[in-house]
Amino acid sequence: MAHPKRKHSKTRRDKSRTHQKLEQPAISLCPSCKQPKSPHRICPHCGMYKEKKYVEIKEKKPKK
Repeated sequence: MAHPKRKHSKTRRDKSRTHQKLEQPAISLCPSCKQPKSPHRICPHCGMYKEKKYVEIKEKKPKK
Protein backbone atom coordinates (compact mmCIF):
# COMPACT_ATOMS: atom_id res chain seq x y z
CA MET A 1 0.00 0.00 0.00
CA ALA A 2 1.28 3.45 -0.85
CA HIS A 3 2.46 5.76 1.93
CA PRO A 4 3.21 9.46 1.73
CA LYS A 5 6.89 10.25 1.54
CA ARG A 6 6.54 13.39 3.62
CA LYS A 7 4.00 14.77 6.06
CA HIS A 8 1.42 17.23 4.68
CA SER A 9 1.34 20.53 6.53
CA LYS A 10 -1.67 21.53 8.62
CA THR A 11 -2.48 24.30 6.16
CA ARG A 12 -2.53 21.90 3.22
CA ARG A 13 -4.67 19.46 5.20
CA ASP A 14 -7.15 22.18 6.16
CA LYS A 15 -7.35 23.53 2.61
CA SER A 16 -8.55 20.16 1.33
CA ARG A 17 -11.18 19.98 4.08
CA THR A 18 -12.82 23.31 3.21
CA HIS A 19 -15.28 21.58 0.86
CA GLN A 20 -16.38 19.00 3.44
CA LYS A 21 -18.73 21.29 5.34
CA LEU A 22 -22.44 20.98 6.01
CA GLU A 23 -24.89 23.33 4.35
CA GLN A 24 -28.07 24.67 5.89
CA PRO A 25 -31.23 23.37 4.23
CA ALA A 26 -33.10 25.90 2.11
CA ILE A 27 -36.31 27.08 3.78
CA SER A 28 -39.02 29.31 2.35
CA LEU A 29 -42.33 30.49 3.76
CA CYS A 30 -45.63 29.17 2.47
CA PRO A 31 -47.56 32.08 0.89
CA SER A 32 -50.94 30.86 2.20
CA CYS A 33 -50.21 29.80 5.80
CA LYS A 34 -46.81 31.51 6.37
CA GLN A 35 -45.28 28.31 7.81
CA PRO A 36 -41.70 27.27 6.93
CA LYS A 37 -41.40 24.63 4.19
CA SER A 38 -38.91 23.31 1.64
CA PRO A 39 -38.95 25.22 -1.64
CA HIS A 40 -40.71 23.57 -4.62
CA ARG A 41 -42.62 21.19 -2.31
CA ILE A 42 -46.22 20.93 -1.17
CA CYS A 43 -46.67 22.63 2.20
CA PRO A 44 -46.98 19.94 4.92
CA HIS A 45 -49.19 22.24 7.03
CA CYS A 46 -51.87 23.32 4.55
CA GLY A 47 -51.33 21.15 1.43
CA MET A 48 -50.98 24.12 -0.96
CA TYR A 49 -48.47 24.54 -3.80
CA LYS A 50 -48.45 27.52 -6.16
CA GLU A 51 -51.80 28.79 -4.84
CA LYS A 52 -53.55 25.43 -5.52
CA LYS A 53 -54.76 22.84 -3.01
CA TYR A 54 -53.16 19.47 -3.81
CA VAL A 55 -53.41 17.49 -0.57
CA GLU A 56 -56.07 17.41 2.11
CA ILE A 57 -54.29 17.54 5.49
CA LYS A 58 -55.92 15.57 8.31
CA GLU A 59 -55.96 17.00 11.83
CA LYS A 60 -53.78 15.10 14.29
CA LYS A 61 -55.53 13.81 17.39
CA PRO A 62 -53.83 14.83 20.65
CA LYS A 63 -52.26 12.01 22.66
CA LYS A 64 -53.68 11.25 26.07
